[in-house]
Parts: sequence; structure tokens; C-alpha cells
Amino acid sequence: MTKKRARAASLARLRVLRALLNDPDGQHYGLSLMRSTGVGAGSLYPILVDLEDGNWIEREWEDIDEAAAGRRRRCYYRLTDGGRRDARRVLAETIAELSPPAEARAAAPWPSPA
Repeated sequence: MTKKRARAASLARLRVLRALLNDPDGQHYGLSLMRSTGVGAGSLYPILVDLEDGNWIEREWEDIDEAAAGRRRRCYYRLTDGGRRDARRVLAETIAELSPPAEARAAAPWPSPA
């Protein structure tokens, strides 16, 4: 497994992709992604840099008066069209890889997902 493939398959990266796809046209900022994914800053920001380097996401700094807003400006992340397509593909491939074969599901002692 290549290093790039290993990163693509990380649970943290999959959580970030899922959060971005939950609102594919939305603009997401770091703290909101940390809260929605449970991924810490030490993992989140390298994932975002990697996604931006791969043209999966675009970033844009908020244009506000920080003093008037009472907070620092945010860097918003948004999926690109190609990023949406690739995120859906990676999540679908991961689900397929993790799903047991039909015969294993039939013999499983646990209920199959609905």
C-alpha cells in the first residue's frame, strides 16, 4: 500500500470527507470540522492541506473586521467539483472493502445493516 493510499484510507480522512459531503456546497471551517468529525487539530489540518494540494478542496479566508466581529477571521474550506466526485468514490470504495461477502453476512451471528 502506498503512502498516499494509506492516507486516503485513514479513518480521520474518511470522517473529514463525510463531513464535507454532508453539506457539499457549504463552507466549513476548522473548528466546525473538528466538532463534527471528532478529529483533532493535529490530524485535521494536515488532512486539509493534503486535500487542498490534491485539488479536492478550495480554501478562502473570511473578509471581516475581527474587532467588530469579536473573533478571528475563519478560513473556509469547500469541496471542488472533482473533490465531491473523488470523496464519494473513496467513501463508496471503503464501504465496499469493509463489507463482508454476501455468504459471510448470511452466516453472521449479528444482524445485517438495514
